[in-house]
Amino acid sequence: MLFTEGRGRKVVSTSSARQLGLVDGYVVDFSEQRVVALALSRTEGKARYLRWSDITAFGVDAVTVPADDVLLDSDPVLDDLHNKHHAILGKRVLTTHGVEVGTAQDVDLDPATGRLTALLTPADQIPGDRVLGAGSYAVVVRG
Repeated sequence: MLFTEGRGRKVVSTSSARQLGLVDGYVVDFSEQRVVALALSRTEGKARYLRWSDITAFGVDAVTVPADDVLLDSDPVLDDLHNKHHAILGKRVLTTHGVEVGTAQDVDLDPATGRLTALLTPADQIPGDRVLGAGSYAVVVRG
């Protein structure tokens, strides 16, 4: 599933059948090369995040969670990982050898595990296990 396909998807509690928010972004831990949380919008109160471990399923129509109380207002680790410097889409992609290989257009992830499966540029699909990090200037990949 692509990052762009999941954005805007509803987050629904299976215990109450209530919509808790919408997927607004992805919090990626590059040391694990996986999504560790979803950033949310249109939530009640100040809730901002949904940990990946609290997701029951990331389906084609909705993200389901077991209860209404799984959303987080804030978390220092997630706040640090989810800022504009760690964003992926639209940034240059550089190899560890300093060669620019394109611009990050999308990210493919495994909806069951959150693992990054590929970084997509206009000319290439870079395996997710080669993605090392994202900073203010570029996304860096092994190679």
